[in-house]
Amino acid sequence: MDIQDILSPDALEPRLVATSKKHAIEQIARLAAKASGLDARLVFEVLLERERLGSTGVAHGIAIPHGRFAGLARIHGAFARLESPVEFDAADGAPVDLLFVLMAPETAGADHLKALGRVSRMLRDAAFCDKLRAASTGKALYELLVRDGASKAA
Repeated sequence: MDIQDILSPDALEPRLVATSKKHAIEQIARLAAKASGLDARLVFEVLLERERLGSTGVAHGIAIPHGRFAGLARIHGAFARLESPVEFDAADGAPVDLLFVLMAPETAGADHLKALGRVSRMLRDAAFCDKLRAASTGKALYELLVRDGASKAA
């Protein structure tokens, strides 16, 4: 599964404005809902419920909110770079400015975990994340994620 299989060019936001963790999740839920065809409120509620189990802020300014959804036929993703980092209760205590949302079908057990692993490996590369932070357009972000991200996620 390649990043381009789960992320479409219209599921990116290079300058998402959010004032808190909850607000960031709400904002990216709207983007993710539009890309997947799901209801934005449902996406927000599922992502927030998952967040209550433990922060999806992994470290170094990165969070990977995720959840399972009835009615999805395949895994969908959305990516946003926050205009200003927000506190996210991340493992290292650092605020988050890069969000990659994964939405999986309810029955996508192993595929969901594979997608999480792939995104996590990709975003573990500090130089790659610096490029994402420097990209100024959704098109530039998409090209980085599908082109450069593919080699990082392998």
